[in-house]
Amino acid sequence: MEIQISSGQGPVECELAVGKFAQALCDEFDGSVIKQITQGYQEDCCYRSIIIESNHDLSFLDGSVKWVCQSPFRPNHKRKNWFIDVSPIKNHDDTVMDGDLIRFETFRSGGKGGQNVNKVETGVRATYLPLNISAVSTDERSQHMNKKLALERLNKLLAEQNADGQREADRSNWLEHTRLVRGNAIRVYEGIAFKRVR
Repeated sequence: MEIQISSGQGPVECELAVGKFAQALCDEFDGSVIKQITQGYQEDCCYRSIIIESNHDLSFLDGSVKWVCQSPFRPNHKRKNWFIDVSPIKNHDDTVMDGDLIRFETFRSGGKGGQNVNKVETGVRATYLPLNISAVSTDERSQHMNKKLALERLNKLLAEQNADGQREADRSNWLEHTRLVRGNAIRVYEGIAFKRVR
């Protein structure tokens, strides 16, 4: 599974906590790796977000993480509580077309066809039944060629639908980046050494 660790709209201290928490998770759960990072604005060790891929189920971490520490960047800053967000990544599973679930219908076509126009069923409609999407071809003179074209168009429609689904999943994940809720932390860490206390 994949989780996103995010500083939300937080300051540089929250961005530092993102990096520290990501490292803590990789150390705690064998086989967990950093898949993607979004660099922070100010420091090399600070990140706006990190995506971790793990063979462990980390969904129990969904929520906020609190880090209690004097700011290493602003020594006289009064605030000591910094929060980051942890959210499971939503992925879109592409639909893979199963040829057994495609229905072909033929009909008389008014397009090309010479002697066959309006006499022979050369037009073809291909429908992918699970999604109820259809593509039609009347471009060619033969039913065989129209069937091939309709199938190509159906594949293109499915590819577009898969791309739309992935864009929606990406948008949803980005919105999670700004959803940080302070308080009621699922885990608490303290100090610059990022020691877990709860």
